[in-house]
Amino acid sequence: MFKQLKNIDSAFQHIKKFSIAFLIGNVLVVCFGIYKFCEVIYRERQTIHILYNGKVLEAFASDKKSNLGVELRDHIKTFHQYFFNLNPDDKAIRATVTKALYLADQSAKKEYDNLRESGYYNNLISANISQEIEVDSIKLDLNQLPYVFTCYATQKLVRSSSTVMRKLVTQGTVRELKEQTDNNPHGFLIQRWETLVNTDIAAKAEGR
Repeated sequence: MFKQLKNIDSAFQHIKKFSIAFLIGNVLVVCFGIYKFCEVIYRERQTIHILYNGKVLEAFASDKKSNLGVELRDHIKTFHQYFFNLNPDDKAIRATVTKALYLADQSAKKEYDNLRESGYYNNLISANISQEIEVDSIKLDLNQLPYVFTCYATQKLVRSSSTVMRKLVTQGTVRELKEQTDNNPHGFLIQRWETLVNTDIAAKAEGR
């Protein structure tokens, strides 16, 4: 009888251990399933489907900070292109410079006003000069806020008789805005912008 009771107690202990192990196993499986489900949901949220030329393409969204340097350089480059790529037409100049002013603070507006008051834009129009800019490089410091940059570029002033090349160096800082807009898609604002160097490099007569 005692042996039978002992066997029953031993069997109960085995069943108890098996039940606990089974329960723990189920909990682990459920937790793993929840983890994988959340991982799939996150991956799906990072996936963007784009319709291009009648085809559905898959793209992946990325964190803004992972591309911070790229976005800052593009913002700075875009600003300089809007500000310095000019055609000899007052309406066109106003349109492109206005786009640039959305990307910077009052320091850019001040520079624009100074150029207008000095007759710079009128000279471009009267002499039928087109102005183009090529951004060569942008030095950027991401270790401090606001971000400090120096932009190195080459200006080209095209006249009917000659082309003048100019060296342009500007500097300023960039801070992040809370929102992105159609006029400022990167959500940055250039501050304390100033021109350090703007000197002629060479002049080339047309047709030579």
